[in-house]
Amino acid sequence: MTRVFGIRHHGPGSARSLAQALEEFRPDTILIEGPADADPLVGFVAADTMSPPVALLAYVPDSPARAAFWPFAVFSPEWQAMRYGVDNGVPVRFCDLPATNVLAIEDDTRVDRTDPLAALASAAGFDDAERWWDAVVESVPDTAAFDAITEAMAALREDAPASTNSPAPQASTRSADPDAPAGTDEPTPPIDCAAGTDSDDHETPTGRDEPATPISSDQPAIRAEADDLATSTDPLTSSDRESVESAGLEHLLPEAVGAGPLVVDEHTLRREAYMRQTMRQVLKGGARRVAVVCGAWHAPALVGPLGPAAPDMRLLKGLPKTKAALTWVPWTHSRLASGSGYGAGVTSPGWYHHLFTETERPVARWLTKVAGVLRAHDLPVSSAHIIESVRLADTLAALRGRPLAGLSEVTEAVRSVMCGGDETMLRLVVDELVVGETLGAVPENTPTVPLAADLRARIKTLRLKQEALIRTVDLDLRKERDVERSHLLHRLRLLGIEWGTPTVGEVRSTGTFRETWSLRWEPEFEVRIVEAAVWGTTLRTAAEAKILDTASRDGVSVTELADALETALLADLGGATDGLIARLEAAAALDHDVTHLLGALPGLTRTLRYGDVRGTDTKALEHVADGLLVRICAGLPGAVTGLDTDAAEALRSQIDAAHTAVSTRDDTRSTTEWLATLHRIADRDDVHGAIGGRAVRLLCDAERIDDADSARRLSAALSVGNTPAAKAAWIDGFLGGRGLLLVHDRDLLRRIDDWLRELPEDQFVATLPLLRRTFGSFESGERRAIGQALRDTGPAPAATANATAVDPARGQLALRAAASILGAAG
Repeated sequence: MTRVFGIRHHGPGSARSLAQALEEFRPDTILIEGPADADPLVGFVAADTMSPPVALLAYVPDSPARAAFWPFAVFSPEWQAMRYGVDNGVPVRFCDLPATNVLAIEDDTRVDRTDPLAALASAAGFDDAERWWDAVVESVPDTAAFDAITEAMAALREDAPASTNSPAPQASTRSADPDAPAGTDEPTPPIDCAAGTDSDDHETPTGRDEPATPISSDQPAIRAEADDLATSTDPLTSSDRESVESAGLEHLLPEAVGAGPLVVDEHTLRREAYMRQTMRQVLKGGARRVAVVCGAWHAPALVGPLGPAAPDMRLLKGLPKTKAALTWVPWTHSRLASGSGYGAGVTSPGWYHHLFTETERPVARWLTKVAGVLRAHDLPVSSAHIIESVRLADTLAALRGRPLAGLSEVTEAVRSVMCGGDETMLRLVVDELVVGETLGAVPENTPTVPLAADLRARIKTLRLKQEALIRTVDLDLRKERDVERSHLLHRLRLLGIEWGTPTVGEVRSTGTFRETWSLRWEPEFEVRIVEAAVWGTTLRTAAEAKILDTASRDGVSVTELADALETALLADLGGATDGLIARLEAAAALDHDVTHLLGALPGLTRTLRYGDVRGTDTKALEHVADGLLVRICAGLPGAVTGLDTDAAEALRSQIDAAHTAVSTRDDTRSTTEWLATLHRIADRDDVHGAIGGRAVRLLCDAERIDDADSARRLSAALSVGNTPAAKAAWIDGFLGGRGLLLVHDRDLLRRIDDWLRELPEDQFVATLPLLRRTFGSFESGERRAIGQALRDTGPAPAATANATAVDPARGQLALRAAASILGAAG
């Protein structure tokens, strides 16, 4: 006997009904819709450390970016079928097209995504197929429902034309961008399983040239509106639909998946042919009671007599193949959501997980979780709110004729009672509970590439935790473990795995001994790990190989090489340091552009500082930094001539950064050479004011010129021979964000004030925009203090006519007294 169970992917009601049906049927073989070459991985389901949500990952070893995922949650019927098999010693096999074919097929014959359940929901008086399935199947688990669903699907398929004039499939030739995120370009699925019937999106090839329906992250308000409409019980208005569709989010609308005609395309026919062939093989092998678990849309094609195999063989003949490797990887609830672009996704994976795991008083327990979430965000929610929310949800369910309150009822109860109609508060509940960010886990001995195994070992050793929620970690680089964590995160970033993102921590620190990271693990990182495995078998060797490869490419600038060297030290890539230093020296010797050399100097200086903090030997870098500074000092005086305003301001920023770098390094020889170069620039008359004024300011701050000299240079810059624009540029360069200088140096303030008051009207109007930009960069407090200083500043004090003459005799007495006090010889 063979029984076909047409299920909804990721449906808790289907999962519960299937588990009960399998107990009644007692099969001796179970076939599950999934890649047939994943059979060896079924045994891992029984491991104690296997925790859904997880996914089967298939990828092409020579081109890891070509990959596919088959996700499973604890409430997925397929997962429950696998659990039944391993718990009862029943052989479990996958019966769909192997991953070797899925990853090789370039199928342009798939039709637009449609939902066969939409027609059934419409006939039942529902405007949303999701709500109809939830009310009829999910809320009332019943093993008899499978036969009824198969019969309904058969009736729908009778009127669905088969696409038979499509060309034969060709091998995939699509190229993939290795830096693009995995799983973001799923081909349009043929027959929808998003509302619960079938999923070609269990096959998610990740070639990068066919993006899925985009989700506009810069339109949060419209997306929130679409999410609200998806759970609303009110009918859609035309204006609602137009606003959401204009943002490219029409796939989130309740009826979106039901649009278009029902068509059985050729890809679906090939999949069903392979399933029948697998069934024939199992029956021929001696199986007596076979249970077939597949999407409900496929069920009519698998029930009854299988018929001759020849037509199926002809349909499958010539399918392209490629090498494929398969493994289990962790997955998240948010990636099971339809809002993520997953065609077989559900709108509320967190809610479905709750329904499946909490069988006693699920509504009350759910609303208690909601109260916990709101309380965690410091919102006032009491036990009375929970009681009233349960009462309202049950009342709404009774009014609507439902045996149990569903998501729409509990959401309306939360909105009304706990949130007081505040949609922002409700959004917290939707994000953290209705969707959720639960991250699964797989056993350590799961087949994987060596690089992934090394990463798992490092994570375990360093006591880090892979989490789907964002978590901030402060690292103290004076501690050995935190230094190793920093090395790990920097190596991963270098390999394109952005698990950690540097951020600003709550603990303020002006030193270099602290780092703050924002950690969040994404399932697609598993593909990127496989992609990065081409560089090496461990994180260190892979990062070293990649950074050296990047540095050896043609056209790499000195600045990029300096940044790469800084990254190498941050990641403790000692094997790459010598090669990067040699490449940097060679590039600096051939690069005659002073701006490139200036851009590289700050990075080298930071690298020297990091070496001190992290205990890295950076003596070789000192030679490179010295050589770089010599070339800068030789070329900078010639590079500052003939510049327009934009070029001068850009160069001024680089000079500021280089000056800070030289000062930070605190090397006497380097500082002397640098300040001597600035002095040569400050003494020239053919230099743009933005650079000349800044050179004077930096020399004054370094006490290489005194206040009198700087005042003389200011007077020369404001002399009659210069244009108003040149004068304003010099002042901008001289002040450059240092507003307090005018507050404390009243003489300087008076000179600038006198110059401004003496300007003719036309020159004042021409100069005003430049000065406005200069003074606009000051802090508001600095501007107020400057204004107060101008009010308080009177005319310059006149010299006293009758100055007291110096009495040498009295001076000698004072000097002898001071010498006696200090113990000096008289």
